[in-house]
Amino acid sequence: MIITCCGRQAQLKPGASVADAFAALLPKNSEKALGAFRGGQVLELTSALYSDCELTPIPFSHEEGRRIYERSLRFILLLAVRRCYPDVRVRIEHSIGFGLYFQLEGRRVLQGDAQLIEQTMQEIVADDLPFRRACWSKQQAIDYFTSIGWSDKADLLSYRKLDYFNIYECGGLAEYFYGAMLPSTGWVPVFSLRYHPPGLILQMPGPANPAVPAPYVSRPKHMAAFFESNYWCQILGCRNAADLNRLIDKGEINEFIRVNEALHDKSLADIAEDILRMNARAVFLAGPSSSGKTTTANRLKVHLRVLGLRPVLISMDNFYRHRAETPLDAEGKPDFESLDALEIELFRSSIRSLLDGKETGMPLFDFTTGRRTDNAYTLRLGRDEMLIVEGIHGLNPVLHEGFQPGEICKLYLSELTCLNLDDHNRIRTTDARLLRRIVRDYQFRGTTPEKTLAMWDSVRRGEEKWIFPFQEQADIVFNSALHYELPVLKSLAYEMLRQVLPEDPCFYLAARLIKILNYFREAPESAFTEIPPLSILREFIGGNTFYS
Repeated sequence: MIITCCGRQAQLKPGASVADAFAALLPKNSEKALGAFRGGQVLELTSALYSDCELTPIPFSHEEGRRIYERSLRFILLLAVRRCYPDVRVRIEHSIGFGLYFQLEGRRVLQGDAQLIEQTMQEIVADDLPFRRACWSKQQAIDYFTSIGWSDKADLLSYRKLDYFNIYECGGLAEYFYGAMLPSTGWVPVFSLRYHPPGLILQMPGPANPAVPAPYVSRPKHMAAFFESNYWCQILGCRNAADLNRLIDKGEINEFIRVNEALHDKSLADIAEDILRMNARAVFLAGPSSSGKTTTANRLKVHLRVLGLRPVLISMDNFYRHRAETPLDAEGKPDFESLDALEIELFRSSIRSLLDGKETGMPLFDFTTGRRTDNAYTLRLGRDEMLIVEGIHGLNPVLHEGFQPGEICKLYLSELTCLNLDDHNRIRTTDARLLRRIVRDYQFRGTTPEKTLAMWDSVRRGEEKWIFPFQEQADIVFNSALHYELPVLKSLAYEMLRQVLPEDPCFYLAARLIKILNYFREAPESAFTEIPPLSILREFIGGNTFYS
């Protein structure tokens, strides 16, 4: 068979592995491959090849490469904790920068725990133990995970319709993961463990330098938002996918939706009170793609009206440069995520003029023509009026120049998903946001799932550069995630994603989302009628009366 890679070809015997192909074809100075793309499919290095194909290496600098590395590192963590504390359960909560925050349930975490677990992990890496993949029956897997006390994983597998699963075994422990793994523990040498009470942080390398663990960056506001949402999950008795499935099976999902929405409304009411106490003249509201900025801005306006204020909404999008003046990214494509895509001086002078009580000519951007009309209308703020300025760059300090401390309140929101698949496998916030965007783009922007998936890497690069570095500068952080939303999104997104073909370069993204959705029941029709018309989720599934 003929294998093609990086413009080179080699003839290999059928059954040769991906690693064999890379050994024959990759230049010696190329970045280390952790897996391969075949079309849009992800292959492990140990995967056998039986026919002609073209392979694309997946390095650590690619997000999929970092996911492969993280899964393998998580297995090493679980094996180390099992050796150190056989009766302790690990709960992996969420990411923080390039680290994973986790807790040892039922055990008070001490500084010495971090040192002991990290040392044990290093020993496991030094032993270079293989990750062996085996096919188990569903009942075999359920019985095993029940026997070692991992009831969350046994419950989850019981909801799958498959009769067999690929289980990984290493060092006497078996685990079920949701994607490709590395060949052995020796492939995962770079990490560190940090004491972060009441839990620990497993620090990974960053994409810029995979040779060392990324430096830890403290994000107390980010962590506080996660802690609050995790607390809500515990109150609601819904921490994993199987918990949510049981609510659907028992006919209790509608009540769950009501409580979720009430918690959101309470949080927004509290935020409005905070803004009033701050005596801010403007709220700059920022967040990444599909975090629900537009609906949140409108709902916040309602809560501020209750407190006697009259907010005026302004979209930062209206300050875009003409399409022909948009800066280009590294690939030569228009970079709409860049701060320089905005007419910054016009923005600052317009907001300054409004806060000074002057009548101000305001721009409007036409996305159809790609042009901005200046002085499209005039605006003057009254005595009891204030601004809510919504846009992805709202936290960027460049836009705050010329404003006095306390004049503006900086509000950051994101969908910080706290619902896990099981205790060891979290649902990434980026995947949840991507599902929201696929549904919205298809229904209201005429964009196919393939096009939305193809744009996602560019969107994510923009977020990493222009949004996430400033999130801790926010005065207030709001989590826009709804714990019930994945079964609802499954009802709308599942068949869309199934139409993405394996040869599509973005098939691996669609397959990843399908795999997540496979573990959830679809929401019943009654659930859709229970979702309030002002819900953030309505921004994506339709029926939001703010826009009717």
